[in-house]
Amino acid sequence: MDDKRLVRPFSLYLVTHAELEEEPLFEPLHPYQELKEQQVEYIDSDLSPPEKVQRAVDCLPLQRTLDDLKSGFHRWTILDYSRAYTSGKITPRMVADRFIVAARESSNPPLQMSFFINYDVEDILRQATESTHRYEKGEPISVLDGVPIAIKDEIDCSPYPTTGGTKWLHKLRTCTGDACCVMRLRLCGAILVGKTNMHELGAGTSGINPHYGVTRNPYETGRISGGSSSGSAALVSAGLCPVALGVDGGGSVRLPASLCGVVGFKPTFGRIPHAGVLPLNWTVGMVGVLAGTVEDAFIVYAATNGQLPSQQSTILPIVEVTIPEIEVMRLAHYVTIGSECSTSLSSYLQKLNFAELGWDARVALSVYGAFSGKDYIKAQKIRNRQMKFHRNIFAKADVIVVPTTGVTAYPVKNDVLETGELDYINGAALVRYQIAGNFLGLPAVTVPVGYDKAGMPIGIQFIGKPWSEATLIHIAIAMQALRISDCRKPKVFYDLLNKEE
Repeated sequence: MDDKRLVRPFSLYLVTHAELEEEPLFEPLHPYQELKEQQVEYIDSDLSPPEKVQRAVDCLPLQRTLDDLKSGFHRWTILDYSRAYTSGKITPRMVADRFIVAARESSNPPLQMSFFINYDVEDILRQATESTHRYEKGEPISVLDGVPIAIKDEIDCSPYPTTGGTKWLHKLRTCTGDACCVMRLRLCGAILVGKTNMHELGAGTSGINPHYGVTRNPYETGRISGGSSSGSAALVSAGLCPVALGVDGGGSVRLPASLCGVVGFKPTFGRIPHAGVLPLNWTVGMVGVLAGTVEDAFIVYAATNGQLPSQQSTILPIVEVTIPEIEVMRLAHYVTIGSECSTSLSSYLQKLNFAELGWDARVALSVYGAFSGKDYIKAQKIRNRQMKFHRNIFAKADVIVVPTTGVTAYPVKNDVLETGELDYINGAALVRYQIAGNFLGLPAVTVPVGYDKAGMPIGIQFIGKPWSEATLIHIAIAMQALRISDCRKPKVFYDLLNKEE
């Protein structure tokens, strides 16, 4: 038996030996259409990011005030930061100082949360000082001015290298400037506070990185945060930032958001430009937003892109749907994401000593490298077939409602950094409901809805028609409103707007 047969999971023969009439579909591109969504305002795409942010704020329902949070636990929002700065009681520089203290404390024993791969104190303070001066002059750029936002280390953001969670990739691929989505946030005045931890090469679901540490769940530090956008989800949950950016190639925004009890939003394929993002999986990976509230995810989505829905409640009937060949789709996605990752890294891997990779990444790349061009073509035929299935479903349903993950956050083993995780049973359960969003390029959002018996967060996911971000945000805000009083404070949490400090 040859080496490829040794590392090829038997179940993948559902893909590799499939006989399909469909043509291969190499990207999940959907013809653009302005859907007939209720109470939606379409704006000029030529508006600047700050102008789009203001239009988004104008669409939001009446927000809480800083002193209206005494009943239960709430995370501070973008508008809370903006109002605090405008009042003059708190400045962006004060928040930056508190952020740095929190980042250092959470990174060291006894917590060792491993939220970050890199953050630059001088750069953070420079941005915060500039923002403070703008508020002192009464000239903030937008409500995002002075708001701390973290960036997954799969997205280019100056002055940091982009490691992809490795110890070597940034040495071979130089970061020359901001990704498009980061540049738009910077134009709005946001303080970009650093690069967050991630599963190595995005090739896993736990958020356990052998080089930069285990990103721990703020609700219970002995449990996983989920991945691969682990640091982004966990630090939002812990209050260090109201918002962070991630990349979602197989649930990598929605999955950790669900496990950490925050919101995760992935738009339609092509909605947010991919320029400046590591091309690890270019047809299934999409920039997404992790936030404490749906409103904050909406504001950052507006900054990084365009169409803005207004907020109105809507009652929708419930219908049952059946998605054919789900397991085949999952395997086809695996072949696709693996083939694209292996191909995008091939020139680097030829120069690499595999000892520089963690065990999980070594195993993943070995499997990925076994996929043939024929396997990839068949996976794209399955993509085309699933696009047809889902068009039929969306002819009678506006959204598909599913759990975000098949399991909640599970414990971190003591020797995981030395031996790797390789927990493919839990890994498969974590991504079970994520695949359609990536493989078919569909928009999706996860919202926290409760907790399991151990007190770990549970998320519900809404998957929408192409270009239906407005409907998803309507529904997500309504769901958030139903359970906002039940929101629990994580065991690890930092209050950066506490006026008494």
